[in-house]
Amino acid sequence: MDDVIIYAVLGIIGIILGVGIDRVLLKKILKKNLEEAEEQKKLILKEAEVTAESIKKDRILEAKEKFLKLKTEFDEEANRKKNQIINNENKLKQRESNLSKQIEQNKRAEAELDSMKENLQAQMEVVKSRKEEYEKLKNQQIAILEKVSNLTAEEAKNQLIETLKDEARTDASAHIKDIIEEAKLTATKEAKKIVLQTIQRTATEHAIENCVSVFNIESDDIKGKIIGREGRNIRALEAATGVEIIVDDTPEAIIISGFDPVRREIARLSLHRLVQDGRIHPARIEEIVGKTSKNIEEEIVEIGERTVIDLGIHGLHPELIKYVGRMRFRSSYGQNLLQHSREVAKLCGTLASELGLNAKLAKRAGLLHDIGKVYPDEPDKPHAIIGMELAKKFKESAEVCNAIGAHHDEIEMTSMISPIIQACDAISGSRPGARREIMEQYLKRLKELESVALSFDGVNKCYAIQAGRELRVLVDAEHVSDKRASEISFNISQKIEKEMQYPGQIKVTVIRETRAVAFAK
Repeated sequence: MDDVIIYAVLGIIGIILGVGIDRVLLKKILKKNLEEAEEQKKLILKEAEVTAESIKKDRILEAKEKFLKLKTEFDEEANRKKNQIINNENKLKQRESNLSKQIEQNKRAEAELDSMKENLQAQMEVVKSRKEEYEKLKNQQIAILEKVSNLTAEEAKNQLIETLKDEARTDASAHIKDIIEEAKLTATKEAKKIVLQTIQRTATEHAIENCVSVFNIESDDIKGKIIGREGRNIRALEAATGVEIIVDDTPEAIIISGFDPVRREIARLSLHRLVQDGRIHPARIEEIVGKTSKNIEEEIVEIGERTVIDLGIHGLHPELIKYVGRMRFRSSYGQNLLQHSREVAKLCGTLASELGLNAKLAKRAGLLHDIGKVYPDEPDKPHAIIGMELAKKFKESAEVCNAIGAHHDEIEMTSMISPIIQACDAISGSRPGARREIMEQYLKRLKELESVALSFDGVNKCYAIQAGRELRVLVDAEHVSDKRASEISFNISQKIEKEMQYPGQIKVTVIRETRAVAFAK
């Protein structure tokens, strides 16, 4: 037990000695660290002082440089202001000198004016006295003349005035006559000069519209596909488009015949698409013709927009633009209507410029003057009146409307551009090779032929083919029986005989087709 206590005491003493030794060592280490930190602090402070001194010197140098620069700029600005002030003072002195001279001149001028005024007053007194003497002499002479002529002064004056009036009228009449004759000669000469210059500056080529289009093919083998079994493809294409397809011995070509350019263009484009596609049969033909008809309507709008852009005409109603595009597929006496209208617009613009009128308004009226020819309804009215009503409907100006309506003298001209439109229309139509009267009469007869057939109930479509020697009529199979189809054919032929004049004979073919359509879903 005593040994355990001794050992415990010794252990405690050892622990106390160890702690004391650790504290002594720790104090020494701390003291050493403090001394090192103090030395490090002194080094850092010394470096900082050196750095600060260096920065201070740099800042002082920069400040000195900036001060010198500012001082130089200030001196320059001060010198400039000083020079400016000196210049202004010199100018003021110069102005003061000039004003002094001007004041002296004004004083001298006032003195001269005063002296002139005095002279004028003296002269006025002299004139007044002489005028009184003149009046006295005049009255004495008048009294002497009245005694000699036995007439009062008023009577003599009236006789003299009447004599002078007669002489003046005679001289004026002769002079006016000479002026009118000279003006007529000059006006005729100038008018011819202006018209000739306008025509020369608006020279265009003319192309006569034909009634056939040629569709070129790569080889004659394709003709067989186009004809189809027993000619069913040709018949389907003719029924869908209203033209005549002529497949003869002409190498690598098919003739499309028809008086309506729109129908011919639809047939040509449809043939082109069918040949490219390779699938040629009646159902595909009807589908392609339907799509092509829609595309033609889009093309008509594009043609109209391109035309108004080319002519520099702005703000035209979209419907009028569409009618302008339709002119591309219409002819007037064999002359393409769009080409004719473009030429008239250019002629009107040039002629109006030469005469000092509104060229843009004249060009606008020139383009629209035949717009009534492409309007599908109201065929009984003159095309000029229809065109005028269309222009009014789509908010065109009064000058343009009057020019359209009056270019064939259907209404009275109230605008200066109206006679210009009439003259330019005549210029365009009367150029050599521009028009063909027989063609227009022929197309009119074909349209009348189709109108006769369309007047019967049950008729859906009607096409004049074979140059008007055949009328092909398509009727509604649901409402028209076979017997009724025969009656319609006979009645149409009788009406044609009574109402129309034509050479040879016209074959009337009524087609009644029944279709059964079902869809598998």
